[in-house]
Amino acid sequence: MLLLAAMALATGTGGALSAWALLHLIGLTTNLLWYHRLSWAMVSPADAATGPLTILIPVLGSLVIGAMARFGSDKIRGHGIPEAIEAILYGESKLTLKVALLKPISSAISIGSGGPFGAEGPIIMTGGAIGSLFAQRFHLTAAERKTLLVAGAAAGMTAIFGTPFAAILLAVEVLLFEWKPRSFVPVVTSVVVAFAWRPWVVGSGPLFPAEWHLAASGTSLLLAALVGAMTGLLACVISKALYLIEDLFHRLPLHWMWWPALGSVVVGLGALVEPRVLGAGYDTIQALVAGSLVAQAIVLLLAVKAVVWLAALGSGTSGGILAPLLIIGGAAGALAGLWLPGGSGPWAMIGMAGMMSAAMRAPLTAALFVAELTGRFDALPEAIASSGIAFGLAVLLLRRSILTEKISRRGRHISQEFSVDPLALSLARDVMTADPVTLPADLPVGEALVFFEGEAVHRSYPVVDEAGRPVALVSRADALRWRQEPGTLDGSLGETLSDVSLPVVTLDTPSDVIANLMIAENSGRVCVTDADGRIAGIVARRDLLRSRAAALKGERTRSRG
Repeated sequence: MLLLAAMALATGTGGALSAWALLHLIGLTTNLLWYHRLSWAMVSPADAATGPLTILIPVLGSLVIGAMARFGSDKIRGHGIPEAIEAILYGESKLTLKVALLKPISSAISIGSGGPFGAEGPIIMTGGAIGSLFAQRFHLTAAERKTLLVAGAAAGMTAIFGTPFAAILLAVEVLLFEWKPRSFVPVVTSVVVAFAWRPWVVGSGPLFPAEWHLAASGTSLLLAALVGAMTGLLACVISKALYLIEDLFHRLPLHWMWWPALGSVVVGLGALVEPRVLGAGYDTIQALVAGSLVAQAIVLLLAVKAVVWLAALGSGTSGGILAPLLIIGGAAGALAGLWLPGGSGPWAMIGMAGMMSAAMRAPLTAALFVAELTGRFDALPEAIASSGIAFGLAVLLLRRSILTEKISRRGRHISQEFSVDPLALSLARDVMTADPVTLPADLPVGEALVFFEGEAVHRSYPVVDEAGRPVALVSRADALRWRQEPGTLDGSLGETLSDVSLPVVTLDTPSDVIANLMIAENSGRVCVTDADGRIAGIVARRDLLRSRAAALKGERTRSRG
């Protein structure tokens, strides 16, 4: 834990610098393509989106991305988070330098040319790649590389959005697939370092500050739950629509490198109707939480943004999902807020929490994220109510999240549910077979062979010395081998088995440690000793399975107290 926390100082810095680079690349691309000037400033394409260029620029950008994906790395396709999850679970947390370079460039071209995406997915992938590359310079395990990969990803998210709490929770709910000090402390370290860098690389304060105040009450919590139910249902529809569109692209008689260009045609046409759907749309998010949009603008934004984002993301281009989800959820919440107390601004924030929670299956991350983005922690209870209801609906209506469905379609199964391993709750004394039958170490091999041919009822037996301490395990397989080697029949069991390693545990050894020992030693049985080192019992695989069966019974068997 301490070693990884020290190394996380580097991933935090790397994540912050990658966030700075990505934002400047987006700004440079946007200014070059839409305003024909050399500038790093973050601007919206909406003000320059007029005439045929509104369609031509997104198409040209998508053609470049398609070529980069085909001839560079196809891992830059998509929004980045599923690719990071897949690398963590199935790729030993190894990402390449090519991905670290191409992902931010392709995302900058995508967003800068008008793609309706945000920077969060790309920065998570880029920061994760930096953490992974740094980890690969050292002799570390796959689990340790995973920690540094996630630390880099969380640092990048923190640097861009200024949301350290949400970044840590995103790591826990979506990326780490564990809750251990070994991973949690380094992630916190990396996030804090990135947050310390943020004033110099991005700026300070909430990204979308809001001036309103929402007083928590029973009524506001109930209304927030209703908004969460509405946005949760909308998220389910959008998730289904996304993969339906993706399936339609897969049926096209064209190579996938041309798909982003087709999707960008829809983006350009949508921008002719509503120019604010182009780019990351951070100014649009600010307008939503400020409550400055009228009903017609909100409806138009909701409908057009959803259509162009689904078409673009389904085509396999490079870009993030979080900013579009915030806009769609914020527009839905703002629309409801036109008839709710407090105005549209607070309910736009509540809708964002519900949409993000349902789509990503990360309710705690969603609630804290919108609170940190706006600085309105007074609305955190409503955000939690919205995200909790939306999460529950998504779990009931969809098998997987918008993140894990993409991985599932590649033949992978992922569960985002955390649970305690039942083996971690029991000790050797709880699962072992006590007082097992033993064979003395000085017993001749010939007599042991006779024993296995007649009296033996178990597959193996502990071999003990005169003091009752285990020295070996003898099995039926040994007896069969000795039958083929008559020269071994004259020796004793202790002498014949002296060169075989014997896994031994104590009465207080946790069962999950025993399971790991069985795997490491390739042994189906482990001897258990008391405080004096004498044999007290033996643990077989079936004993461990019984422990799991008891936990399964607790999950499935209902009874009165």
